Parts: sequence; structure tokens; C-alpha cells
Amino acid sequence: AYGIAVTLTMVITTLLLHAVATQRWKWPAGVAAVVTGAFLGIDLAFFGANLLKVLHGGWLPLVIGGALFALMTTWKTGRQMLAQRLAARAVPLEQFVQAALAKDPIRVPGTAVFMTAQTEGAPAALVHNLRHNRVLHDRVIILTVQTTRTPHVAPEDRLSVRPMGRELYNAVLRYGFMDEPNVPEALALAAQNGLLSDAGDVTYFLGRETVIVTKTPGMALWRERLFVVMAKNAVRATAFFKLPPDAVVELGVQVEI
Repeated sequence: AYGIAVTLTMVITTLLLHAVATQRWKWPAGVAAVVTGAFLGIDLAFFGANLLKVLHGGWLPLVIGGALFALMTTWKTGRQMLAQRLAARAVPLEQFVQAALAKDPIRVPGTAVFMTAQTEGAPAALVHNLRHNRVLHDRVIILTVQTTRTPHVAPEDRLSVRPMGRELYNAVLRYGFMDEPNVPEALALAAQNGLLSDAGDVTYFLGRETVIVTKTPGMALWRERLFVVMAKNAVRATAFFKLPPDAVVELGVQVEI
């Protein structure tokens, strides 16, 4: 079983080397094929010799690896599909802001932070809040948290803000992949720069998606059901972004995948 796992890892590593050589290093396809083909021939020979062990317990690591691969690809594909569905139904941010301000809604005291993964569309929580409650806070921040490809982002480069008029702001908060996101802490630093008048008087609005399994082209039904289970057990945004639970309002939206 160990030999199968090791040789299979060798084969996968060689295939990944070919992908990196052609896509990242920009090697000519022929050169990459010759170099990686030499390694792949050796790896496949070892892998073929170890296939004799499949019936004697070698199937176990293959089953475990296949299950883990199915979980990871299902989560990635499901998140991409969910983002596409939300983007398709989202109102362009500039258009929404102009329409909202034209109606001159009632402004209530405090700061509202509407968190969204989309940088161009209006957050569903903001749209629903204005549609049903018919009010806007005195200061509204539409916040997107992004993870960069660098390990860390310097505090002075972490937050960028774009004013949109009448105390509406579009903000992007960036963290490195090794940083721990802490939205309240970042906004407290923003308060020192004048973005917030009182960092303690902030209400966070989150959209909570309820995923509905359909026969819409995308993933197999069993993978969609698996994604729904994984989504229900995922870490909640409140904990991941370290938001104070008593200052969070969640507005639900149903999404078909």
C-alpha cells in the first residue's frame, strides 16, 4: 500500500512539473515533454510494478486519496458555481448606489459594514436591507476581503478605500495567505485615518446563502448534495473574520446550483 501511494505521488509530481514548466516557466511544449517524459517513464515503471499490490491491500490508499480528491474538487467547483450564480444576479455597484441615493432613503445613526466577496456587484445583504427596511446608515462601507499570493501584507498596504459619495465607501481589505484576517482590528486602524468616527459603533451585515440542489448543468447531483453538506459545516464568516457576534446581522438568500 505504501509503495502504491509513493509511486502514484511520483507520477502526479511529474505531471505537475510539466504543467509548471509550460504555464509558469514558459518552456516550449516539446522541451517540456522530453524532460518530463523521461521522469514519467521511470515513475510509470515503478507504479506499474506496484499495481500488483492493489488486490492485497493497495486499494485502501487509492480509495482514501480518491475520497479526499472528490471532497476538495467538489468544494472548489461548488464555491466557483456559487460565486457565478451570485454574480449573475448581482446589481452593478455603481448603478445600485446611484439608484439608492436618488431615492434619498432615511439615514440612521451608526456605521454599517456590508461584507461581500464581489468587488463589482452590490452585496445581496445591502440590497435586501434597503429594499425591506428602506433605510441606510449614516456611513456605509462595502467591504471585500481578499487573500493575496504573498505570505504577509504590511499593515499600511492592507486597506484601500474608494469614496462613492454621501458617506458610502467601497473598501478592499487584503491579507497574505499566512495572515489571520481580523476585520474589526483593521477597521479600528481605519478609524485613526478618519474612515470611521467610532469603531465601536459598527454593525456588520453578512449574506448567508442557502444552497439549493437543482438539475441545472454544473455538477452531478451527488456532488451538489455533498457541497451542501460541506457548506453547512464550513467555518462561519463571523468566526473566520473575528467579528463580534453581538454586532452581526445575517440576511439570508437562496441560491440554486
